[in-house]
Amino acid sequence: MFSRLYQLAYTRRNMSSSSNPIPNLKLSDGHEIPLIGYGLGTANFKGRGSTEFSEKIVNDTLTALRLGFYHLDGAEAYNNEPELGAAIARSGIPREKLYVTTKTSVLEGDSIETAFSRSLEKLGLDYVDLYLIHHPFFAKSPADLVAKWAEMEAIKDSGRARSIGVSNYLVEHLEPILASPGLKHPPAANQIEYHPYLQHGDLVKWHKEHGIALEAYGPLTAITKASGGPVDAVYERLASKYGVTTSDIGLRWCLDQDIVALTTSGNEQRLRGYLQSLPSFKLTPQDIDEISEAGKEKHYRGFWTNRFAADDHR
Repeated sequence: MFSRLYQLAYTRRNMSSSSNPIPNLKLSDGHEIPLIGYGLGTANFKGRGSTEFSEKIVNDTLTALRLGFYHLDGAEAYNNEPELGAAIARSGIPREKLYVTTKTSVLEGDSIETAFSRSLEKLGLDYVDLYLIHHPFFAKSPADLVAKWAEMEAIKDSGRARSIGVSNYLVEHLEPILASPGLKHPPAANQIEYHPYLQHGDLVKWHKEHGIALEAYGPLTAITKASGGPVDAVYERLASKYGVTTSDIGLRWCLDQDIVALTTSGNEQRLRGYLQSLPSFKLTPQDIDEISEAGKEKHYRGFWTNRFAADDHR
């Protein structure tokens, strides 16, 4: 049944001042998500104990907004929801033109309602477009996963989150939710580390079969953290072929698989370049396969290394 829900219809929505807008991806719940997003993790991460308000984070986010990155991806764990909210308020951009995501860490003792209400207050918003459970590692059993998902469904039913989903979930975490007799709203999206050196086996295919959209964080890891591998030469050749940068090729590899790509770059020139270059070309199926096959020759995981063995490719 879930395969019928998977609707990958592109729509023309002008994300920037460019005449070539970045398209949206239609989610199984009927809402749409821009295929490129600006993430407030990594470069704009604040330590868990930090209470100092960061004007730099606000200004970096305002730069992204000014350039046309209207899809903003935040999280409770990044400890910068107040800065994200301030940037949204100062931008002057109407709320309905923005796509805002945040995530709950499922802290011990917190209900989803408590965490979500706290995030909304910090963001200064009445609703978010997408609310995610940041990871499945809080759960001691499949029943825990199902119970927390029921709390997420209540948030969606309240209208304060238009779509709900998860992050860093594997098939083993999603199957109990999808099999739950009381399921009302299947996860609309799963945000995972995804790049040529971490393709997760059949995970992409499984998500498409079950109507769950994928979002990629760390999509440029093959360039930024794991350079010197077999993908380098392929990226360079394709960059020359299309007259773009290797980073454009890395992002386009995700987009052309209908996977949302998140960038955390704070470089204004690079961000501007993405919005100018990415709509101007598409990789061929052969290009995509060539990158994928080269990526399988090396394994690299940049995040959650404390949760996975070095040889775990899931």
